Amino acid sequence: MGGVTASGSGQKQSGRQFVVAIDQGTTSTRAIIFDRNGRVVNSEQIEHRQIFPRPGWVEHDAAEIWRNARRVTAAAMASAQLTTANIVACGITNQRETTVVWDRATGTPVHNAIVWQDTRTAELCERLADGQGPDRYRSRTGLPLSTYFAGPKLLWLLENVDGLRERAEAGELCFGTMDSWLAWNMTGGVNGGLHITDVTNASRTMLMDLQTLDWDPEICADFGIPMSMLPEIRSSSEVYGHLTSPGVPEGVPLAGILGDQQAATFGQACLAPGHAKNTYGTGNFLLLNTGTEPVFSDHGLLTTVCYRIGDAPACYALEGSIAVTGSLVQWLRDNIGLISSAAEIEELATSVDDNGGAYIVPAFSGLFAPRWRPDARGVIIGLTRFINRGHLARAALEASAFQTREVIEAMEADSGVALTTLKVDGGMVVNDLLMQFQADLLGVPVVRPVVNETTALGAAYAAGLAVGYWLGADDIYANWAEDKRWHPHMPDEERARLYAEWNRAVEHSLDLA
Repeated sequence: MGGVTASGSGQKQSGRQFVVAIDQGTTSTRAIIFDRNGRVVNSEQIEHRQIFPRPGWVEHDAAEIWRNARRVTAAAMASAQLTTANIVACGITNQRETTVVWDRATGTPVHNAIVWQDTRTAELCERLADGQGPDRYRSRTGLPLSTYFAGPKLLWLLENVDGLRERAEAGELCFGTMDSWLAWNMTGGVNGGLHITDVTNASRTMLMDLQTLDWDPEICADFGIPMSMLPEIRSSSEVYGHLTSPGVPEGVPLAGILGDQQAATFGQACLAPGHAKNTYGTGNFLLLNTGTEPVFSDHGLLTTVCYRIGDAPACYALEGSIAVTGSLVQWLRDNIGLISSAAEIEELATSVDDNGGAYIVPAFSGLFAPRWRPDARGVIIGLTRFINRGHLARAALEASAFQTREVIEAMEADSGVALTTLKVDGGMVVNDLLMQFQADLLGVPVVRPVVNETTALGAAYAAGLAVGYWLGADDIYANWAEDKRWHPHMPDEERARLYAEWNRAVEHSLDLA
């Protein structure tokens, strides 16, 4: 079971006791309280600002996110009428790769956080390749040199913010992804806060060796990154310390950290080799559990740590990362005004029978897996006077399904295993039109669980396992339940025609940056 066993006291809990998970996502921060059956007791959510200083640049205010984390945690507990005595553990899950640097002495971020979608490091990645191509470090990190990952973002900050390199080399600064930033603040901040990350988040920096599960001194030297900035790498499920900051349940063990997609994999009970899930969020992320040995891709996928429970061996995954899916709907709402709320997209899309020949390729941050084309940019093709708002809404939803099929084909080629069912989760899976189209396009059933908040649930499981609230994999399997299943109905020739037209549309998006 990949080391999914109890690692706490295992004592029977009494009374109303729960686990709280803080889900720090790309667009919002949520606190969700779970019971022993993995059901949501209560939740609170706050969106944060998306900052776009230049085309291709995406930033967040890390201080705003920390304030929001405290607000949602306190509000979720208060509205459920719970006190610290009711909470046995806290877990964190987070948008991965998003990079923040802060001052050890003051706790103040030195710059806005640079978000995973940000493309400013494209030229820097070419320089780091040093003539050896984007796969220079893949054998050690599982990752291609890409704007996606945190290491190049950190180097950009060191090279472009006045005085930062000197302060970093003097040991005055901390680097982290959002889990590190929250954990440090939640456990005391400037008053002894823990500077930690877990193996899943560390594996998204390009600075960690997949085999040793430690920072790679040679890569850090190549990048020019002082290792004193880096957090301590820990497992995904252990008691790291206790919460001490106002606004979070003080004295509660902080006991689980997982990057959001690994957390969703855990929450979906994908705990054995061959188990896979697809999350439909800001982007789409398909993960396949490959067991305790890393599997390297020949078809454009990432090799990443899936999770590590306590002292057990780490489990690895193949991942297909798609940059823009749900955020395309957000763009249609906020930038274009096609809809006034994300929920409207399905009604608008169902007002037409098909896409009318229109395709949207949302390459706002280039194309991620399996193509890895930073030169791509978003395009809409096939426009005629016939096309209306409904066709564009439908094309936006279909783009998520087309990109998912590309990733699944790559995963099948790498693993040699044909997909028979796709487990799905994330904000977009409430959309029946999209889920039916996904099943039609893949030719296999698509299955949604009863608890759709699988990202937060995975972090809760990791924390709860560490304190014995759940005892092992059997508890997680028992909690998983199917909510709805979509079966494919599309004829093979129609499926082939649509996919061919999608691929032709993608060709138009290339070489535009």
